[in-house]
Amino acid sequence: MASFMRYCRKHLRNYLVKLALLLSLLCYSALVSAEGITVSKAEVRPVDEGYEVVADFKITLPPSVADALLHGVVLNFVSELSITRSRWYWLDSDVVQAEQVTKLSYNALTRQYRISRGTLFQGFPNLESALRLLGRQTLPPLAESVFQTGTAGYVAKMLKSETRYTAFAQMRLDVSQLPKPLQVTALTNSEWDLTSEKYSWSMQAVLAEKEAAEKP
Repeated sequence: MASFMRYCRKHLRNYLVKLALLLSLLCYSALVSAEGITVSKAEVRPVDEGYEVVADFKITLPPSVADALLHGVVLNFVSELSITRSRWYWLDSDVVQAEQVTKLSYNALTRQYRISRGTLFQGFPNLESALRLLGRQTLPPLAESVFQTGTAGYVAKMLKSETRYTAFAQMRLDVSQLPKPLQVTALTNSEWDLTSEKYSWSMQAVLAEKEAAEKP
């Protein structure tokens, strides 16, 4: 009986050790997968001026990137928002294709993070709030005429009905703008490969909804 109990305790210890190892691996995998850039929300919505393309990116900096930021390295993020027109009778065409560069930096004197877009900038007391604004990307409103055929009649209506509009959103860290020594590191260290998936979604529903709302 005693030997049986020792046998059970031994196997229980082995089981608990394996379980603890498995849980630690799962936690590490979840932590690694949480780092980087992902699209949390993207939409095209009707506004008074026409349509607005909005994308929300969730950005989580890996430790080496966050540490470089604290040591004065400026990070350049490039967001790409675009709309294409797909047609069965011809090649796809670009309705709009825009890139926006947003700089993220840290000021050691003020202990503030800074977001810069062109000549505009804003300071933040912590990294989380700065990344939240950085992840909010918007295109200037697009006029309704962009999505119109420009001609009348049966053929124009038929071609319009066969036309499909698709919006795309993507964001990446531009490693080419890093200091030269860091560029070499970025090419060999996967933590610096911060690029979201190219997220796409159809615009047909919002176009149809706005067109129906404007009919008398």
